[in-house]
Amino acid sequence: MATATGKASDSFKGAYKHLMTGVSYMIPFVVAGGLLIAIGFAARGIYAYDATLAMDGSTMEATAWTTFWANVFAIGAKGGFGLMVAILAGYISYSIADRPGLAPGMIGGIVAGLTGSGFLGGMIAGFIAGYFTQWLNGAIKLPRNLSGLKPVLILPLIGSLVVGLLMFYVVGVPVSAALNALTAWLTGLQTGSALVLGLILGAMMAFDMGGPVNKAAYTFSVGLLASDVTAPMAAVMAAGMTPPLGLALAAYLFKNRFTEDERESASATAVLGISFITEGAIPYAARDPFGVIPSIMTGSAVAGALSMVFGAKLHVPHGGVFVLPIPNAVDNLLLYIVAILVGTAVTTGMLFFLKKPVPAE
Repeated sequence: MATATGKASDSFKGAYKHLMTGVSYMIPFVVAGGLLIAIGFAARGIYAYDATLAMDGSTMEATAWTTFWANVFAIGAKGGFGLMVAILAGYISYSIADRPGLAPGMIGGIVAGLTGSGFLGGMIAGFIAGYFTQWLNGAIKLPRNLSGLKPVLILPLIGSLVVGLLMFYVVGVPVSAALNALTAWLTGLQTGSALVLGLILGAMMAFDMGGPVNKAAYTFSVGLLASDVTAPMAAVMAAGMTPPLGLALAAYLFKNRFTEDERESASATAVLGISFITEGAIPYAARDPFGVIPSIMTGSAVAGALSMVFGAKLHVPHGGVFVLPIPNAVDNLLLYIVAILVGTAVTTGMLFFLKKPVPAE
């Protein structure tokens, strides 16, 4: 007979599996969107998003050249990044309820954006959509000749309506308020202690590698760009780059602590790292969370703190190393690179001590 503890453990493993399914489908959108944004920045500078702004920020008449790069930027920012939450929510729901859960999950993810509950709201929408659609599928009994209507009409329609209304009236407001409270707390720290803020933002970036805590730190920093507060953005990008970079370096240096698959993936992980795609660390953390997560959190906290202490400032919201050569994109560039390198080295060193050698294959 299964114990209560065993059932709870199975439920957690099931929820984690559904979450990772959503994350795995979301990653290509993150990669494509982030790199397209970076390409736009590299071609036209930090005002690539607007065809009517010159590289120095002055107004100008749009040309075919500037419009082209503004469109490239929009494909990445509004296309790739714009779909991230919907894809995450949709495929969490798909993992739970199969094809009938896809539409309610994706629609719930879109509504999460409309309510201001963002990435965390999208995760919640995905689970609500999946479990509700799964329950609804079992609760509705139809004659055999009408059963084909359930997966294509009844379940998506009712599921989308219920999930959407729950996001508007139940979930969206408190989650949005929680995120706003977190942002207000972080903003207060920004004016008080650069070192503490850098440590906190850095650790948040590595804690769940693209999950809600990571996205809260990133969204907070992006939001401050509109107020010309650019130091937290630099700290967040440095901290987001070091987990994949540190893991890739450790996989090259300490081969006996990584599986063959992990060693073979190290080059791709390094590319994700230089591109500021923290999700590249997820497969390593999933296999050895107690060895990897404390290591990358420590390295990211150091990178974020050093970035803040060095006075590094980043005027763009993404791009990794591809935005570093852009004029005026980064203040105190050399010290900023030092912060990234030191954070990577700390991550690698921590992995040497915390990751145990894997059994011989």
